[in-house]
Amino acid sequence: MTNFRWGILSTGVIAGKFTEGLRAAEGHEACAVGSRSLASAQAFAERNGIRRAHATYEDLVADPEVDAIYVATPHTRHMQDTLTCLAGGKPVLCEKPIAVNASQGQRMVDAARERSLFLMEAMWTRFNPVIGALRGLVAGGAIGEPRHLSIHFGFRAEYDPTSRLFAPELAGGALLDVGVYCVAFASMLFGPEPEAVTGVATLSPSGVDEQCAFALRYPGGELAVLSAAVRTNTPQEAVLSGSEGTIRVPLFWCPDRLYLGDEERRFEVAGNGYHYQALEVAERVRAGEVESPLMPHAESLAIQRTLDTLRGQWGLRYPGE
Repeated sequence: MTNFRWGILSTGVIAGKFTEGLRAAEGHEACAVGSRSLASAQAFAERNGIRRAHATYEDLVADPEVDAIYVATPHTRHMQDTLTCLAGGKPVLCEKPIAVNASQGQRMVDAARERSLFLMEAMWTRFNPVIGALRGLVAGGAIGEPRHLSIHFGFRAEYDPTSRLFAPELAGGALLDVGVYCVAFASMLFGPEPEAVTGVATLSPSGVDEQCAFALRYPGGELAVLSAAVRTNTPQEAVLSGSEGTIRVPLFWCPDRLYLGDEERRFEVAGNGYHYQALEVAERVRAGEVESPLMPHAESLAIQRTLDTLRGQWGLRYPGE
């Protein structure tokens, strides 16, 4: 079978991490990169051993050797760039969150389905071997009935109102940057549609959330107590408590171990872990499918609705919404 050939749309940090991750995926290659300037595309291609550099995103989409495109632009460009890729006949792996809001996400999903093209939110944590093991433990009753999830995901960045973390015009803030990991983790365990959503936030001088805390209650009575921050260091771990035990996952978003009670279980995670989602995309694209059962469209949209609800409670709207 020939290599699965990736086009990388954007030349930012996350695009570099994904491209690096592909080196651990046998039968995958980053064959082309597109940027809004030829110099940027060429520099990225040289750093990452990519054969072709395109001066526009449209040229990347038109590249006949590209099998799928990884969209790694800022949140506010996800919809626009994904629609461009789909219109050009290319399957898409779009960086999380899938869009700025659920309405945008729905347009992306509709476009993919209308064209019978694959689309998935790049929730790379979902495909990590440790998370697969956690799902297996829960399904096998290792902790009884899951009842309560606690996650904190915070780091401290220097305040810069022009950066992607703090600029409203780039849909900055802790919720969309790292809070989405927390919501997606809860969704994976308890289901995508909480029946109650409530939260509070501290807004930065630029008006986006620099830290937030929120609670989700699910139809079975399960609770998720979550927090996210871009100006505060917190323990980046998940603790899932059940009727008969507890599972703790340090660095839950990129883990290499978990603890079942006091028992440590370590796992081999190849490369930087970004390639596992690429393997899933290739399998589904080759099978002619439009979505992944591990990260389906409906779940991405439900997660986005939860994020929208929280921002609505805080009065946080981005320009253009």
